[in-house]
Amino acid sequence: MSALENLPDTDHGLLRFLTCGSVDDGKSTLIGRLLFDTKTILADTLNAIEKTSAKRGMSAVDLSLLTDGLQAEREQGITIDVAYRYFSTGTRKYIIADAPGHEQYTRNMVTAASTANLAIILIDARKGVLTQTRRHSYLASLVGIPHLLVAVNKMDLVDYDQATFERIKADYLAFAAKLGIKDVRFIPLSALAGDMIVDRGDRLGWYDGPTLLEILETVPAAHTEQAENFRFPVQFVCRPQDSANPELHDFRGFMGRVESGAITVGDAVTVLPSGRSSTVKDILIGGTSIERAIHEQSVTLLLADEIDISRGDMIVKTTEQPEQLKQIDATLCWLSETPMSPARTYLLRHTTREVKAKIAKIDYRLDVNTLEQEPATALAMNDIARLTLKLAQPVFADAYIDNRATGAFIVIDESTNNTVGAGMIG
Repeated sequence: MSALENLPDTDHGLLRFLTCGSVDDGKSTLIGRLLFDTKTILADTLNAIEKTSAKRGMSAVDLSLLTDGLQAEREQGITIDVAYRYFSTGTRKYIIADAPGHEQYTRNMVTAASTANLAIILIDARKGVLTQTRRHSYLASLVGIPHLLVAVNKMDLVDYDQATFERIKADYLAFAAKLGIKDVRFIPLSALAGDMIVDRGDRLGWYDGPTLLEILETVPAAHTEQAENFRFPVQFVCRPQDSANPELHDFRGFMGRVESGAITVGDAVTVLPSGRSSTVKDILIGGTSIERAIHEQSVTLLLADEIDISRGDMIVKTTEQPEQLKQIDATLCWLSETPMSPARTYLLRHTTREVKAKIAKIDYRLDVNTLEQEPATALAMNDIARLTLKLAQPVFADAYIDNRATGAFIVIDESTNNTVGAGMIG
């Protein structure tokens, strides 16, 4: 019987997860094995990587080719771009982000980690905990990924030795304690041979925990682990003004996505920044009325009162209002090849709201390898810093640790319209 057939039939929702680790730890092979063993690879895709593997003189299929899509990646044998893959087991849908391991691609990893709910930190059983392991663990913790899974890979190259696994586990726990990482699990596996990925195999009998897929199946989905306040940034005001249809002539709906929490018809709401209050008269998905909308649903809200609302405003429950901030303390990752200059004015985009911003001060730049705090007057690409931003108009924000949607922002260069930074408030 396949391991998939032992999984429960209940729907566990969507899980976004990230794989990261040092170079050649087997991240791409792990994802390839996961897709291969769950039978979610299309026949033509499998045929293509079989041919490529044969050209390289390999006796088995190189499963890492499923994620290393760029020509440069295939030539160098490394992961550069963030590769996203999708698969489903029938009980849950998954979005996988395969992040690069090199320090020079820190910005790529931060981008991939920003939406993940779990990070798989791969460690080569022969090498143990490395500097890159610590860096990736810190970055995963920094961007608020609530669950870490340390996968000790290439156990086949250490004869599936339990003592090696236990030593790596102890080393990692000592490091994690310094960072305050709490929810971390460990699993021994071989991505190449397939042990403990989907099927248990017969060479890790000393490990009595769940397989990788069984862990993925039971990790809580986003927005389910704590009560969240309702946040609805307005994207568009819908005014059809269709004189031929009396029902649409006075229609005024506010369209957007429920970033967190839930809203029910009849709930009292407040519109920011005006502070005007009303109640929810109707909630629409397409042309269908629903009684209640929850996180990540895109809906149209109709209010009982006529209120001047535009894109960039935020609708919240009257009893759950966020702070209105014109100065924010944040952790920022600089993404641009052009260095950040405190003398310049930038655009800060927070949910659907854009405001002008200046760097008031840089408290320190973080060395992502040693975790030491260093003085800085500007930021270069891949730098991560703690700083203060002054804003021309307020934003309606929560601390990132409480709400990743309304605690995050991006920085835009006014002259090029390029995204040059990504930050977390609090």
